Amino acid sequence: MRERHIAACLITGAANRRYISGFRGSSGALLVTDEYAILFTDARYRLRVGLEAPLFELREFSAVTPLFQVFAATVIELGLRQVAFEAAQISFAGHAALVRAFKEQASSERNMPELLPTEGLVESLREVKDASELAVLCHAIELTDTAIEAVIPQLSPDLTEKQVAWLLEAEMRKCGADGLAFPIIVAAGPNGASPHALPGDNRLGTGRPIIIDMGAVLDGYHADLTRTIILGDPDERFREVYQTVLAAQQHAIANLRAGLTCDEADALAREVISAAGFGDNFGHGLGHGVGLEIHEGPSLRRKPACKDAEMPSLRVGNIVSVEPGIYLEGWGGVRIEDLVMIHEDGCEVLSQASKLL
Repeated sequence: MRERHIAACLITGAANRRYISGFRGSSGALLVTDEYAILFTDARYRLRVGLEAPLFELREFSAVTPLFQVFAATVIELGLRQVAFEAAQISFAGHAALVRAFKEQASSERNMPELLPTEGLVESLREVKDASELAVLCHAIELTDTAIEAVIPQLSPDLTEKQVAWLLEAEMRKCGADGLAFPIIVAAGPNGASPHALPGDNRLGTGRPIIIDMGAVLDGYHADLTRTIILGDPDERFREVYQTVLAAQQHAIANLRAGLTCDEADALAREVISAAGFGDNFGHGLGHGVGLEIHEGPSLRRKPACKDAEMPSLRVGNIVSVEPGIYLEGWGGVRIEDLVMIHEDGCEVLSQASKLL
């Protein structure tokens, strides 16, 4: 905040609120200054604030006195002249309500605090994981690895994608997961040509690529893993596509390190896939950060066409997915994904589920 000359900040994003305060309730906001740390929530979470966010002063809002009304009154009470807010977390209607609350609470137009939009203030901190976060993430990754390796031997051609998704979810819960990091993807045959296909009544069949994308949530932290398998004997086309994706992933993992820009990281795998003739069939970025959200920074992707765009660099402590893929309409797709931790001179692969067909 000092680096950005921010004296006071309103934090409304759920993951950012959890990261800064420890509070896990579904409703609330934070006001952070040099002198004050205040958590605004409703009476449902009164007891939890003391347990989860003991360093924060509690101020309650209700249906009668809504959040922004209580917040505005607090800001004026403390004599704050400027307040930054998370531009990416407050809607247009929310901003209008915030302005309206200040107008109602201020004694005159001159007493109206200035609202300043800010972006990435907390998100940039969340990108670098500390030891406690790494421990939880590694446990979530381990649960995910264990679940997929337990379920794959149970698969048969007559099972549907939805049935497999349920087996995976049940196994992750059985292993100790709090929930799903995202809706599980199971895509067999041509359905796999869509990177984010929804599981349906399509049966797995034999000789077809089957993409499984899944992850466990543990204590708020998200794992992410993709494997592509086949029931029966793989044909030459499958072997060619699979080995290309695997080679692209291995090349990227071997060369990822702190200081590499995100577009340079993406290019590591993209060059391998393009050289094999599948460049037009890899439509998404190489990967993304994970943590309190399944998709967070840094984003490993191509540089936008805007000539002034600056790409961030990987930092020590980033945990990112490495997930190249090839998708062929009418046939299916292959994606292989592991989570890795970025170090000064390389990266450490955290996912351990087998990639052997």
